[in-house]
This record gives sequence, structure tokens and C-alpha cells, in this order.
Amino acid sequence: MILVTGGTGLVGAHLLYHLIKNDEKIRAIYRSKEKIEAVKKVFSYYSNDATLIAKIEWFKADITEVPAMIPAFVGVKKVYHCAAFISFNPKDYREMRKVNIYGTAIIVNLSIDAKIDKLCFVGSIASVGDSLNGGLITEENEWNKEADNSGYSITKFGAEMEVWRASLEEIDVAIVNPGVILGSGFWNAGSGKLFSQVYNGLKYYTEGVTGFVGVQDVVKAMILFMNSDIKNERFILVSENKSFKEIFFLIADAFGKKRPSKKIKSWQTAIFWRFAIFVSKITGVTPLLSKYSARSAHSVSKYSSAKFKETFNFKFEKIECVIKKVSKNFEE
Repeated sequence: MILVTGGTGLVGAHLLYHLIKNDEKIRAIYRSKEKIEAVKKVFSYYSNDATLIAKIEWFKADITEVPAMIPAFVGVKKVYHCAAFISFNPKDYREMRKVNIYGTAIIVNLSIDAKIDKLCFVGSIASVGDSLNGGLITEENEWNKEADNSGYSITKFGAEMEVWRASLEEIDVAIVNPGVILGSGFWNAGSGKLFSQVYNGLKYYTEGVTGFVGVQDVVKAMILFMNSDIKNERFILVSENKSFKEIFFLIADAFGKKRPSKKIKSWQTAIFWRFAIFVSKITGVTPLLSKYSARSAHSVSKYSSAKFKETFNFKFEKIECVIKKVSKNFEE
């Protein structure tokens, strides 16, 4: 039996499809039936077979509640831990710690108790250290706890430390650190907003650079890693390093829309995020931009997936091809 947490999120939903197509016996954690509808939509991008979703054993639970999670591990031999809280809003920091660190600690403890064979954790490039000399960032770059890290970065690093703890308790672990994941579904959250915003006529762009990867490559890499004898390793998963300007332009071209034409400078976003926080404190509405999301929009960080590509002889799909597929699904 394979247990998947975060099965109703972007990575989890696409992972479930690929596992089911491999005829695996799957148990997936969910919190509401509405979330399962989103998974059905993701499945529809791959197949018209409506029976596939029924092959999943859906288990209602909150990963931060131990009593609810204990039965989920009965008969489980492999765990894909995809659940996470993603936010750059300072107000969400406590909740992120609860879900990302405490929730992962619970998954690790129950995995140890159940004596599972292998645990796969979906980390992030946010928990990989920056380059000191401007070169490519690899798995060897150490996360700097003294830096001005975002709450998300702190909690993802903390979660990763919990997973390494499992490796000390004779649980084989597989850690992946994807870049910005582009994939179909969930158009109003995460990277899905990039497609929604460009489709609706986004006018502005920034020239910050980071690593991007298609969701199908992420889940294929996870399955490949889990089914191998390789253990207690972490791999960065990035297809290409691109600027947000390039990504916005590729999405606009795929939609046949006008490209964003107004460049936003760092000093402008610095003013805007402060104003957004001020308005948020008065209205209670989530700010459109935070200090850390504004900073990432302009920072230049380039990542290398050479370790994974060489270890598994893996070839990542070009980001332009990923964007064309995702844009087609968006329009459909």
C-alpha cells in the first residue's frame, strides 16, 4: 500500500494519476470532498476514464492530528509526503510551522512506527542555500539560517530536517527539491495564477530568474527515485532557469495574448509591498505582495539538476513545451 499526503494539491493530484496508471494500490489523504473534485479535473487532462479516481482509497484526515493519522498507516509500505502550506504572508507563519514542520514530524514518527520501506518528501529549492559566487546552485549549497529567509523557506527547511531524522531510524528517504512547478489544474493558486493572470491581460513583468520544472517531470522523478535502490539523497529538480519575463512571454504567446509590456523595477515593488502590508493591516485582506515575494521577483538564482540527470539518466521536458500543454488545458 502506498500512502500519499497532499493528494489534492498540484503535485499530489498528478502523482496519483501516474501511480494509478502503474496499477499501484493507493491511499490518499484528503480534507474535503470539494478537493477531490479538483483531482478529478486533473485526471481529465490525462484520460476520459472516469473509473480511475475510484481506484484510490480516500482517507479523510488532517496531517497535524495524530489520532486521525494513525489508521492511515495500516498496511503502508511507501509514503509520498506532498502536503505543504505555501505562503509568503507573514501572518501565515504559525500555520506554516504547524503544517510543514509539525505535520512532517508526525508523518516521520508514524512512518517509523509502521516500519515503512521508503519515504519520499517533496521539498523545495527554497530550502537550498544560495550561491556564494554567482554560479549554479546545487545540492551542496547549504541553507543559511542567518540569512533573511522567508517563513516558507524556514518551514520547508525544518520539514526537511525532520525527514532526515527518519533516515537515522532505518527508514530509507528520498528528498526532491523542485523549482517553481508548472502544471495543469489549480488555476487560482500557486503557479496556476501565472496562467490566469496572463490570460486575463497581465501588463507588468519583472526580470528575476529562478528554476522552473513541469509537474509531470516532478512526479516521474519521484516515482523513479522511490522505485530505485538509491536512498538518503536529495535532488534538485529544475528543467530550466528562466526569468519571469520569459515565462510571462511564453504563456502570452501560447494563449495568443499580448505580452506584458511594462517592466517593474525593484524600488517600485519595494514601495508596493509596504503599501500592501499597510492596507492589509487595516482591511484584514491578504496582501497582494509581501517582502519576500517582491524580493524573489527580482532576485537571480540559477539551479542545477545535473546530479539527478546523471544519476537516473533523466531528461527534463523543455519549459516552452510544458507551458504550451498547460495553456491548452487552461483554455479547454
